[in-house]
Amino acid sequence: MADKRRLFSLIPKVDDILNEERIMEILEDNNRDFVVKHVRQNIENIRKHIVELKDNEIESFKVDEDMVISNIIESVEKEKAMNLRRVINATGVVLHTNLGRALINDELKNSIWDAVSNYSNLEYNIETGKRGSRYSHIEEVLGQLTGAESAMVVNNNAAAVLLVLSTMAKNKEVIVSRGQLVEIGGAFRVPEVMEQGGALLKEVGTTNKTHVWDYENAIGEETGLLLKVHTSNYKVVGFTKEVSIDELVEIGNKYNLPTVEDIGSGTLVDFSKYGIIKEPTVQESIKKGIDVVTFSGDKLLGGPQAGIIVGKKKYIDAMKKNPLTRAIRIDKLTLAALEGTLRTYLSAKNPEKEIPTLRMLTYSHEEISEKAHNLYEVLINSLKDFLIEKEEGYSQVGGGSMPTEYLKTTLIKINHKEKNANWIEKKMRESNIPVIGRISEENILLDVRTIKEEEFNIIKTCLVEIEKMAQGGK
Repeated sequence: MADKRRLFSLIPKVDDILNEERIMEILEDNNRDFVVKHVRQNIENIRKHIVELKDNEIESFKVDEDMVISNIIESVEKEKAMNLRRVINATGVVLHTNLGRALINDELKNSIWDAVSNYSNLEYNIETGKRGSRYSHIEEVLGQLTGAESAMVVNNNAAAVLLVLSTMAKNKEVIVSRGQLVEIGGAFRVPEVMEQGGALLKEVGTTNKTHVWDYENAIGEETGLLLKVHTSNYKVVGFTKEVSIDELVEIGNKYNLPTVEDIGSGTLVDFSKYGIIKEPTVQESIKKGIDVVTFSGDKLLGGPQAGIIVGKKKYIDAMKKNPLTRAIRIDKLTLAALEGTLRTYLSAKNPEKEIPTLRMLTYSHEEISEKAHNLYEVLINSLKDFLIEKEEGYSQVGGGSMPTEYLKTTLIKINHKEKNANWIEKKMRESNIPVIGRISEENILLDVRTIKEEEFNIIKTCLVEIEKMAQGGK
Protein backbone atom coordinates (compact mmCIF):
# COMPACT_ATOMS: atom_id res chain seq x y z
CA MET A 1 0.00 0.00 0.00
CA ALA A 2 2.93 2.30 0.74
CA ASP A 3 4.13 1.95 -2.83
CA LYS A 4 0.66 2.82 -4.13
CA ARG A 5 0.60 5.96 -1.98
CA ARG A 6 3.70 7.06 -3.89
CA LEU A 7 1.84 6.52 -7.14
CA PHE A 8 -1.15 8.52 -5.90
CA SER A 9 1.20 11.44 -5.29
CA LEU A 10 2.10 11.39 -9.01
CA ILE A 11 -1.47 12.14 -10.10
CA PRO A 12 -1.62 15.74 -11.42
CA LYS A 13 -3.83 18.22 -9.58
CA VAL A 14 -6.95 19.68 -11.21
CA ASP A 15 -5.61 23.25 -11.15
CA ASP A 16 -2.32 22.18 -12.70
CA ILE A 17 -4.11 20.48 -15.57
CA LEU A 18 -6.37 23.49 -16.12
CA ASN A 19 -3.27 25.64 -16.54
CA GLU A 20 -1.85 23.39 -19.27
CA GLU A 21 -1.76 25.13 -22.66
CA ARG A 22 -3.91 22.61 -24.53
CA ILE A 23 -6.55 22.62 -21.81
CA MET A 24 -6.58 26.42 -21.71
CA GLU A 25 -7.29 26.38 -25.45
CA ILE A 26 -10.41 24.25 -25.07
CA LEU A 27 -11.51 26.42 -22.13
CA GLU A 28 -11.76 29.33 -24.58
CA ASP A 29 -14.57 27.56 -26.46
CA ASN A 30 -16.23 25.51 -23.72
CA ASN A 31 -17.99 26.02 -20.41
CA ARG A 32 -15.43 25.82 -17.57
CA ASP A 33 -17.57 23.54 -15.38
CA PHE A 34 -18.02 21.20 -18.36
CA VAL A 35 -14.24 20.90 -18.86
CA VAL A 36 -13.53 20.58 -15.12
CA LYS A 37 -15.98 17.66 -14.95
CA HIS A 38 -13.93 15.80 -17.55
CA VAL A 39 -10.65 16.64 -15.80
CA ARG A 40 -11.99 15.18 -12.54
CA GLN A 41 -13.35 12.09 -14.31
CA ASN A 42 -9.98 11.36 -15.91
CA ILE A 43 -8.13 11.87 -12.63
CA GLU A 44 -10.54 9.50 -10.93
CA ASN A 45 -9.90 6.94 -13.68
CA ILE A 46 -6.15 7.09 -12.94
CA ARG A 47 -6.86 6.69 -9.23
CA LYS A 48 -9.01 3.60 -9.86
CA HIS A 49 -6.35 2.15 -12.15
CA ILE A 50 -3.71 2.49 -9.40
CA VAL A 51 -5.99 0.78 -6.89
CA GLU A 52 -6.41 -2.17 -9.27
CA LEU A 53 -2.67 -2.55 -10.00
CA LYS A 54 -1.10 -5.88 -9.12
CA ASP A 55 2.11 -5.91 -7.05
CA ASN A 56 4.28 -6.76 -10.06
CA GLU A 57 2.83 -3.79 -11.99
CA ILE A 58 3.52 -1.08 -9.40
CA GLU A 59 7.17 -0.51 -10.19
CA SER A 60 6.62 0.06 -13.93
CA PHE A 61 3.56 2.32 -13.58
CA LYS A 62 3.95 5.92 -14.74
CA VAL A 63 1.59 8.85 -15.17
CA ASP A 64 1.95 10.20 -18.70
CA GLU A 65 0.66 13.78 -18.38
CA ASP A 66 0.52 14.28 -22.16
CA MET A 67 -1.68 11.20 -22.41
CA VAL A 68 -3.86 12.44 -19.54
CA ILE A 69 -4.43 15.76 -21.30
CA SER A 70 -5.14 14.00 -24.62
CA ASN A 71 -7.68 11.77 -22.88
CA ILE A 72 -9.39 14.79 -21.33
CA ILE A 73 -9.64 16.58 -24.68
CA GLU A 74 -10.95 13.40 -26.33
CA SER A 75 -13.64 12.91 -23.65
CA VAL A 76 -14.70 16.57 -23.92
CA GLU A 77 -15.10 16.28 -27.70
CA LYS A 78 -16.87 12.93 -27.39
CA GLU A 79 -19.53 14.32 -25.05
CA LYS A 80 -20.01 17.37 -27.27
CA ALA A 81 -20.62 15.19 -30.32
CA MET A 82 -24.21 14.47 -31.33
CA ASN A 83 -25.55 11.15 -30.09
CA LEU A 84 -27.79 11.02 -33.17
CA ARG A 85 -25.27 10.74 -35.96
CA ARG A 86 -24.55 9.36 -39.37
CA VAL A 87 -23.99 5.66 -39.96
CA ILE A 88 -23.35 3.67 -43.14
CA ASN A 89 -26.15 1.23 -43.87
CA ALA A 90 -24.52 -1.81 -45.42
CA THR A 91 -27.35 -4.18 -44.44
CA GLY A 92 -29.24 -3.97 -47.73
CA VAL A 93 -32.47 -3.10 -45.90
CA VAL A 94 -33.54 0.03 -47.77
CA LEU A 95 -36.13 1.34 -45.29
CA HIS A 96 -34.27 0.28 -42.16
CA THR A 97 -36.45 1.43 -39.26
CA ASN A 98 -33.55 1.43 -36.77
CA LEU A 99 -31.31 3.39 -39.14
CA GLY A 100 -33.75 6.19 -39.99
CA ARG A 101 -35.75 4.77 -42.91
CA ALA A 102 -35.89 6.96 -46.04
CA LEU A 103 -33.01 9.27 -46.99
CA ILE A 104 -33.57 12.86 -48.12
CA ASN A 105 -32.07 13.88 -51.46
CA ASP A 106 -28.68 15.59 -50.98
CA GLU A 107 -29.66 18.25 -53.50
CA LEU A 108 -32.37 19.50 -51.12
CA LYS A 109 -29.96 20.21 -48.25
CA ASN A 110 -29.30 23.84 -49.07
CA SER A 111 -32.93 24.79 -49.63
CA ILE A 112 -34.09 22.94 -46.50
CA TRP A 113 -31.38 24.50 -44.34
CA ASP A 114 -32.03 27.95 -45.80
CA ALA A 115 -35.68 27.68 -44.80
CA VAL A 116 -35.04 26.51 -41.23
CA SER A 117 -31.90 28.49 -40.33
CA ASN A 118 -33.61 31.76 -41.21
CA TYR A 119 -37.04 33.22 -40.59
CA SER A 120 -39.54 31.80 -43.06
CA ASN A 121 -43.11 32.17 -44.29
CA LEU A 122 -44.15 29.09 -42.31
CA GLU A 123 -47.54 30.57 -41.40
CA TYR A 124 -47.37 33.86 -43.28
CA ASN A 125 -49.02 34.64 -46.60
CA ILE A 126 -46.53 36.81 -48.50
CA GLU A 127 -49.12 37.88 -51.10
CA THR A 128 -51.68 39.20 -48.60
CA GLY A 129 -49.32 40.14 -45.77
CA LYS A 130 -51.55 38.24 -43.35
CA ARG A 131 -51.38 35.03 -41.38
CA GLY A 132 -51.23 31.93 -43.56
CA SER A 133 -51.40 28.16 -43.11
CA ARG A 134 -48.41 25.84 -42.86
CA TYR A 135 -50.38 23.32 -44.92
CA SER A 136 -50.53 25.67 -47.90
CA HIS A 137 -46.90 24.84 -48.76
CA ILE A 138 -47.73 21.23 -49.61
CA GLU A 139 -51.48 21.23 -50.29
CA GLU A 140 -51.32 22.26 -53.93
CA VAL A 141 -48.44 19.95 -54.85
CA LEU A 142 -50.11 16.99 -53.12
CA GLY A 143 -53.27 17.77 -55.05
CA GLN A 144 -51.37 17.72 -58.33
CA LEU A 145 -49.61 14.48 -57.48
CA THR A 146 -52.59 12.53 -56.12
CA GLY A 147 -55.65 14.15 -57.70
CA ALA A 148 -57.11 14.89 -54.25
CA GLU A 149 -59.19 18.00 -53.55
CA SER A 150 -57.27 18.87 -50.39
CA ALA A 151 -54.41 17.72 -48.18
CA MET A 152 -52.69 18.24 -44.85
CA VAL A 153 -49.76 16.73 -42.96
CA VAL A 154 -49.13 15.70 -39.35
CA ASN A 155 -46.13 14.17 -37.61
CA ASN A 156 -46.65 10.50 -38.55
CA ASN A 157 -49.18 8.14 -40.07
CA ALA A 158 -50.53 6.86 -36.74
CA ALA A 159 -51.30 10.48 -35.87
CA ALA A 160 -52.95 10.92 -39.28
CA VAL A 161 -55.29 7.97 -38.65
CA LEU A 162 -55.96 9.27 -35.13
CA LEU A 163 -56.92 12.71 -36.46
CA VAL A 164 -59.14 11.26 -39.20
CA LEU A 165 -61.07 9.11 -36.73
CA SER A 166 -61.31 11.86 -34.11
CA THR A 167 -62.74 14.23 -36.72
CA MET A 168 -64.95 11.96 -38.80
CA ALA A 169 -66.08 9.23 -36.41
CA LYS A 170 -65.79 10.31 -32.79
CA ASN A 171 -68.29 8.32 -30.68
CA LYS A 172 -69.41 6.50 -33.83
CA GLU A 173 -68.83 3.00 -35.14
CA VAL A 174 -66.05 2.39 -37.63
CA ILE A 175 -66.44 -0.79 -39.64
CA VAL A 176 -63.20 -2.59 -40.53
CA SER A 177 -62.29 -6.12 -41.61
CA ARG A 178 -60.78 -8.38 -38.92
CA GLY A 179 -57.99 -9.21 -41.34
CA GLN A 180 -56.91 -5.55 -41.33
CA LEU A 181 -56.53 -5.01 -37.56
CA VAL A 182 -52.77 -4.84 -37.89
CA GLU A 183 -50.05 -4.00 -35.42
CA ILE A 184 -47.75 -1.31 -36.74
CA GLY A 185 -44.28 -0.57 -35.31
CA GLY A 186 -43.51 -0.55 -31.60
CA ALA A 187 -46.59 -2.60 -30.55
CA PHE A 188 -49.04 0.11 -31.65
CA ARG A 189 -52.21 -1.49 -32.96
CA VAL A 190 -55.01 -0.20 -35.16
CA PRO A 191 -57.73 -0.96 -32.57
CA GLU A 192 -55.83 1.05 -29.95
CA VAL A 193 -55.36 4.00 -32.31
CA MET A 194 -59.09 3.86 -33.04
CA GLU A 195 -59.89 3.85 -29.33
CA GLN A 196 -57.72 6.91 -28.75
CA GLY A 197 -59.48 8.63 -31.64
CA GLY A 198 -62.81 8.13 -29.89
CA ALA A 199 -64.15 5.72 -32.51
CA LEU A 200 -66.00 2.51 -31.73
CA LEU A 201 -64.47 -0.48 -33.49
CA LYS A 202 -66.86 -2.80 -35.30
CA GLU A 203 -65.07 -5.83 -36.70
CA VAL A 204 -66.50 -7.73 -39.65
CA GLY A 205 -65.56 -10.88 -41.52
CA THR A 206 -62.76 -13.21 -40.49
CA THR A 207 -58.98 -13.05 -40.55
CA ASN A 208 -58.74 -14.49 -44.06
CA LYS A 209 -62.12 -13.69 -45.63
CA THR A 210 -64.36 -10.61 -45.62
CA HIS A 211 -67.27 -10.06 -48.02
CA VAL A 212 -69.40 -7.10 -49.13
CA TRP A 213 -72.34 -8.48 -47.16
CA ASP A 214 -70.23 -8.45 -43.98
CA TYR A 215 -70.04 -4.67 -44.23
CA GLU A 216 -73.68 -4.23 -45.24
CA ASN A 217 -74.95 -6.39 -42.38
CA ALA A 218 -72.91 -4.34 -39.87
CA ILE A 219 -74.12 -0.90 -41.00
CA GLY A 220 -76.52 0.78 -38.59
CA GLU A 221 -77.57 4.15 -37.20
CA GLU A 222 -74.32 4.48 -35.21
CA THR A 223 -72.02 3.81 -38.18
CA GLY A 224 -69.63 6.70 -38.81
CA LEU A 225 -67.40 5.48 -41.62
CA LEU A 226 -65.96 2.49 -43.45
CA LEU A 227 -62.22 1.92 -42.95
CA LYS A 228 -59.82 -0.08 -45.10
CA VAL A 229 -56.30 -0.70 -43.77
CA HIS A 230 -53.70 -1.87 -46.25
CA THR A 231 -51.76 -4.76 -44.70
CA SER A 232 -48.41 -3.48 -45.90
CA ASN A 233 -46.34 -5.26 -43.24
CA TYR A 234 -47.64 -8.81 -43.74
CA LYS A 235 -49.47 -10.97 -46.24
CA VAL A 236 -52.30 -13.48 -45.89
CA VAL A 237 -52.13 -16.05 -48.68
CA GLY A 238 -54.21 -19.06 -49.64
CA PHE A 239 -57.95 -19.18 -49.00
CA THR A 240 -58.54 -15.40 -48.84
CA LYS A 241 -61.05 -12.74 -49.86
CA GLU A 242 -61.16 -9.03 -49.17
CA VAL A 243 -63.47 -6.25 -50.19
CA SER A 244 -61.85 -4.16 -52.94
CA ILE A 245 -61.63 -0.38 -52.94
CA ASP A 246 -64.23 -0.21 -55.70
CA GLU A 247 -66.62 -2.34 -53.65
CA LEU A 248 -66.01 -0.33 -50.47
CA VAL A 249 -66.70 2.95 -52.29
CA GLU A 250 -69.87 1.47 -53.74
CA ILE A 251 -71.06 0.47 -50.25
CA GLY A 252 -70.22 3.94 -48.92
CA ASN A 253 -72.18 5.63 -51.70
CA LYS A 254 -75.13 3.28 -51.24
CA TYR A 255 -75.42 4.01 -47.50
CA ASN A 256 -74.17 7.62 -47.61
CA LEU A 257 -71.10 6.81 -45.49
CA PRO A 258 -67.57 8.22 -45.93
CA THR A 259 -64.77 5.80 -46.80
CA VAL A 260 -61.22 6.02 -45.45
CA GLU A 261 -58.16 4.04 -46.52
CA ASP A 262 -54.95 3.82 -44.53
CA ILE A 263 -52.40 2.80 -47.16
CA GLY A 264 -49.62 2.76 -44.56
CA SER A 265 -46.35 2.76 -46.50
CA GLY A 266 -47.85 4.91 -49.23
CA THR A 267 -46.45 5.22 -52.72
CA LEU A 268 -46.88 7.45 -55.73
CA VAL A 269 -44.99 5.01 -57.98
CA ASP A 270 -46.15 1.77 -59.58
CA PHE A 271 -43.21 -0.47 -58.71
CA SER A 272 -44.47 -3.34 -60.86
CA LYS A 273 -42.82 -1.79 -63.93
CA TYR A 274 -39.47 -2.47 -62.21
CA GLY A 275 -40.29 -6.11 -61.57
CA ILE A 276 -41.25 -5.45 -57.95
CA ILE A 277 -44.57 -6.46 -56.41
CA LYS A 278 -47.28 -3.88 -57.01
CA GLU A 279 -48.35 -1.77 -54.03
CA PRO A 280 -51.54 0.34 -54.16
CA THR A 281 -50.77 3.94 -55.13
CA VAL A 282 -52.40 6.96 -53.55
CA GLN A 283 -53.56 8.21 -56.95
CA GLU A 284 -55.45 4.97 -57.61
CA SER A 285 -57.34 5.19 -54.32
CA ILE A 286 -58.35 8.81 -54.90
CA LYS A 287 -59.38 8.08 -58.49
CA LYS A 288 -61.57 5.19 -57.36
CA GLY A 289 -63.46 7.49 -55.01
CA ILE A 290 -62.05 6.91 -51.51
CA ASP A 291 -62.95 10.02 -49.49
CA VAL A 292 -59.80 10.20 -47.34
CA VAL A 293 -56.43 8.44 -47.71
CA THR A 294 -53.62 8.41 -45.14
CA PHE A 295 -50.02 7.28 -45.64
CA SER A 296 -46.46 7.69 -44.34
CA GLY A 297 -43.89 10.16 -45.60
CA ASP A 298 -40.74 8.22 -44.74
CA LYS A 299 -41.43 4.86 -46.33
CA LEU A 300 -42.11 4.24 -50.01
CA LEU A 301 -42.68 7.95 -50.60
CA GLY A 302 -38.99 8.49 -49.76
CA GLY A 303 -39.36 11.62 -47.62
CA PRO A 304 -39.16 12.56 -43.91
CA GLN A 305 -41.31 11.07 -41.17
CA ALA A 306 -44.80 12.47 -41.61
CA GLY A 307 -48.43 11.41 -41.77
CA ILE A 308 -50.03 12.62 -45.00
CA ILE A 309 -53.79 13.01 -45.35
CA VAL A 310 -55.39 13.61 -48.75
CA GLY A 311 -59.00 13.57 -49.84
CA LYS A 312 -62.26 15.50 -49.99
CA LYS A 313 -61.96 19.14 -48.99
CA LYS A 314 -64.89 19.12 -46.56
CA TYR A 315 -63.25 16.41 -44.45
CA ILE A 316 -59.75 17.92 -44.58
CA ASP A 317 -61.13 21.36 -43.59
CA ALA A 318 -62.81 19.79 -40.56
CA MET A 319 -59.52 18.12 -39.55
CA LYS A 320 -57.66 21.43 -39.72
CA LYS A 321 -60.11 22.82 -37.14
CA ASN A 322 -59.78 19.84 -34.78
CA PRO A 323 -57.94 20.89 -31.56
CA LEU A 324 -55.92 17.66 -31.82
CA THR A 325 -54.26 19.03 -34.96
CA ARG A 326 -52.09 21.45 -33.01
CA ALA A 327 -50.71 18.64 -30.84
CA ILE A 328 -49.62 16.54 -33.80
CA ARG A 329 -48.76 19.17 -36.37
CA ILE A 330 -45.66 18.96 -38.52
CA ASP A 331 -42.61 21.14 -37.70
CA LYS A 332 -40.86 23.46 -40.15
CA LEU A 333 -37.78 21.26 -40.67
CA THR A 334 -39.88 18.24 -41.61
CA LEU A 335 -42.21 20.38 -43.69
CA ALA A 336 -39.29 21.78 -45.70
CA ALA A 337 -37.92 18.27 -46.36
CA LEU A 338 -41.35 16.96 -47.34
CA GLU A 339 -42.10 19.85 -49.68
CA GLY A 340 -38.72 19.40 -51.37
CA THR A 341 -39.36 15.67 -51.84
CA LEU A 342 -42.86 16.25 -53.24
CA ARG A 343 -41.64 18.92 -55.66
CA THR A 344 -39.00 16.45 -56.91
CA TYR A 345 -41.85 14.09 -57.83
CA LEU A 346 -43.60 16.95 -59.58
CA SER A 347 -40.69 18.39 -61.55
CA ALA A 348 -38.12 15.63 -62.07
CA LYS A 349 -37.94 13.88 -65.42
CA ASN A 350 -37.35 10.62 -63.56
CA PRO A 351 -38.07 10.85 -59.79
CA GLU A 352 -36.98 7.22 -59.35
CA LYS A 353 -33.42 8.31 -60.10
CA GLU A 354 -33.43 11.40 -57.86
CA ILE A 355 -35.21 10.24 -54.70
CA PRO A 356 -32.71 8.01 -52.82
CA THR A 357 -35.23 5.41 -51.59
CA LEU A 358 -36.72 4.96 -55.06
CA ARG A 359 -33.27 4.80 -56.63
CA MET A 360 -32.14 2.05 -54.24
CA LEU A 361 -35.34 0.05 -54.79
CA THR A 362 -35.17 0.25 -58.59
CA TYR A 363 -31.47 -0.39 -59.27
CA SER A 364 -30.98 -2.66 -62.27
CA HIS A 365 -28.91 -5.84 -61.92
CA GLU A 366 -26.17 -4.19 -63.98
CA GLU A 367 -26.06 -1.12 -61.72
CA ILE A 368 -25.83 -3.26 -58.57
CA SER A 369 -23.10 -5.43 -60.11
CA GLU A 370 -21.07 -2.38 -61.09
CA LYS A 371 -21.35 -0.87 -57.61
CA ALA A 372 -20.25 -4.14 -56.04
CA HIS A 373 -17.29 -4.40 -58.41
CA ASN A 374 -16.20 -0.84 -57.56
CA LEU A 375 -16.34 -1.46 -53.80
CA TYR A 376 -14.54 -4.78 -54.25
CA GLU A 377 -11.71 -3.02 -56.11
CA VAL A 378 -11.39 -0.34 -53.43
CA LEU A 379 -11.11 -2.95 -50.68
CA ILE A 380 -9.00 -5.60 -52.42
CA ASN A 381 -6.31 -3.02 -53.21
CA SER A 382 -6.14 -1.69 -49.64
CA LEU A 383 -6.52 -4.67 -47.30
CA LYS A 384 -4.02 -7.44 -46.67
CA ASP A 385 -5.46 -9.47 -43.81
CA PHE A 386 -9.02 -9.76 -45.10
CA LEU A 387 -10.35 -12.30 -47.56
CA ILE A 388 -12.72 -10.38 -49.85
CA GLU A 389 -15.19 -11.98 -52.25
CA LYS A 390 -18.32 -11.11 -54.21
CA GLU A 391 -21.44 -13.24 -54.07
CA GLU A 392 -25.07 -13.01 -55.10
CA GLY A 393 -27.69 -12.37 -52.45
CA TYR A 394 -30.86 -10.53 -51.57
CA SER A 395 -31.81 -7.12 -50.19
CA GLN A 396 -35.03 -6.23 -48.39
CA VAL A 397 -37.38 -3.25 -48.69
CA GLY A 398 -37.94 -2.98 -44.91
CA GLY A 399 -39.92 -0.45 -42.90
CA GLY A 400 -42.95 -2.75 -42.84
CA SER A 401 -43.26 -2.45 -46.63
CA MET A 402 -43.43 -5.29 -49.15
CA PRO A 403 -42.69 -8.01 -46.55
CA THR A 404 -42.51 -10.82 -49.10
CA GLU A 405 -40.34 -8.96 -51.60
CA TYR A 406 -36.63 -9.82 -51.87
CA LEU A 407 -34.46 -7.84 -54.28
CA LYS A 408 -31.54 -9.55 -56.02
CA THR A 409 -28.24 -7.93 -55.13
CA THR A 410 -24.48 -8.47 -55.07
CA LEU A 411 -22.79 -8.73 -51.68
CA ILE A 412 -19.23 -8.11 -50.62
CA LYS A 413 -18.23 -10.95 -48.28
CA ILE A 414 -15.29 -10.33 -45.96
CA ASN A 415 -13.58 -12.25 -43.21
CA HIS A 416 -10.32 -11.81 -41.34
CA LYS A 417 -7.54 -14.41 -41.27
CA GLU A 418 -7.42 -14.32 -37.45
CA LYS A 419 -10.37 -12.40 -35.98
CA ASN A 420 -13.93 -13.75 -36.03
CA ALA A 421 -16.93 -12.03 -37.59
CA ASN A 422 -18.39 -10.85 -34.27
CA TRP A 423 -15.15 -9.04 -33.42
CA ILE A 424 -15.02 -7.39 -36.85
CA GLU A 425 -18.70 -6.39 -36.71
CA LYS A 426 -18.21 -4.80 -33.27
CA LYS A 427 -15.19 -2.81 -34.44
CA MET A 428 -17.11 -1.64 -37.52
CA ARG A 429 -19.88 -0.34 -35.25
CA GLU A 430 -17.32 1.45 -33.06
CA SER A 431 -15.73 3.25 -36.01
CA ASN A 432 -15.84 7.06 -36.20
CA ILE A 433 -18.60 6.67 -38.79
CA PRO A 434 -20.19 3.34 -37.80
CA VAL A 435 -20.53 0.80 -40.60
CA ILE A 436 -23.56 -1.44 -40.04
CA GLY A 437 -23.41 -4.72 -41.95
CA ARG A 438 -24.71 -8.19 -41.28
CA ILE A 439 -23.19 -11.55 -40.33
CA SER A 440 -23.86 -14.84 -42.11
CA GLU A 441 -21.95 -18.07 -41.51
CA GLU A 442 -19.00 -16.30 -39.89
CA ASN A 443 -18.73 -13.77 -42.73
CA ILE A 444 -19.37 -10.04 -42.75
CA LEU A 445 -21.72 -9.16 -45.61
CA LEU A 446 -21.87 -5.66 -47.11
CA ASP A 447 -24.81 -5.00 -49.43
CA VAL A 448 -23.98 -2.24 -51.92
CA ARG A 449 -27.67 -1.49 -52.57
CA THR A 450 -27.80 0.74 -49.49
CA ILE A 451 -24.23 2.06 -49.61
CA LYS A 452 -23.50 5.38 -51.33
CA GLU A 453 -20.52 5.32 -53.66
CA GLU A 454 -18.93 8.21 -51.76
CA GLU A 455 -18.99 5.93 -48.69
CA PHE A 456 -16.69 3.32 -50.26
CA ASN A 457 -13.54 5.08 -49.05
CA ILE A 458 -15.02 5.50 -45.56
CA ILE A 459 -15.57 1.73 -45.40
CA LYS A 460 -12.02 1.18 -46.66
CA THR A 461 -10.60 3.47 -43.95
CA CYS A 462 -12.68 1.69 -41.31
CA LEU A 463 -11.38 -1.74 -42.33
CA VAL A 464 -7.77 -0.53 -42.63
CA GLU A 465 -7.99 0.71 -39.03
CA ILE A 466 -9.48 -2.62 -37.96
CA GLU A 467 -6.53 -4.41 -39.60
CA LYS A 468 -4.13 -2.28 -37.52
CA MET A 469 -6.07 -3.06 -34.35
CA ALA A 470 -5.95 -6.77 -35.14
CA GLN A 471 -2.20 -6.60 -35.71
CA GLY A 472 -1.78 -4.76 -32.40
CA GLY A 473 -3.83 -7.34 -30.56
CA LYS A 474 -6.50 -4.87 -29.45
